[in-house]
Amino acid sequence: MPRIQANPVSALFPESGPVSVMIFGEAPGPRGADQSGIPFWGDGAGITVYRALVATGRAEVPEAAWEDWDGARFKALGLVPHLHGTALSNAYPACPTKDGEHFHAPSNRDLLDPANLARLSAELARAAKGLTAPLRVIAFGKRAQWVLSRLPDAPAFDLHALPHPSAQGLLQGAPNRGKGLRLADLRTAWQENLQGLLTT
Repeated sequence: MPRIQANPVSALFPESGPVSVMIFGEAPGPRGADQSGIPFWGDGAGITVYRALVATGRAEVPEAAWEDWDGARFKALGLVPHLHGTALSNAYPACPTKDGEHFHAPSNRDLLDPANLARLSAELARAAKGLTAPLRVIAFGKRAQWVLSRLPDAPAFDLHALPHPSAQGLLQGAPNRGKGLRLADLRTAWQENLQGLLTT
């Protein structure tokens, strides 16, 4: 059986109430959403996202999740997050892979596929429904930012971008590509930046 399942992962919305912020990653991660079926739920980059959501009152995470952050474990134990005022999705809905074993970034062709553009527009329309001010959208990484700026059929939204929260994304987004900086410090600064966007 291949390591990567590559099944489409649906956006996660709150069980009730309006949405004021929607977050888009690049694609489901091999250890996270590809295994758990929930955006950011179980991969190394996702733990920082959920820490920021919890810190700003936008998510509740079961205590057992922090003990071993792994999507397959979450699914086996039935651990799920609960969101408040926030929706989560990805620029591409399935973990991209060519061989079932290795992740590769979604291509322009993947992202601009008409079905994918229609999905993104529909998710944004659902999130923006009933809002009087433009929806705040946060994109992680240049790929997500790039495709979200190419949605002519989507409702109006305010787009903000942060580097991808993976180690590679954080180092690439740091001054001098992170030379001389500790990854832990970059993660802390990134989380603080996300929390700022979630609360302003």
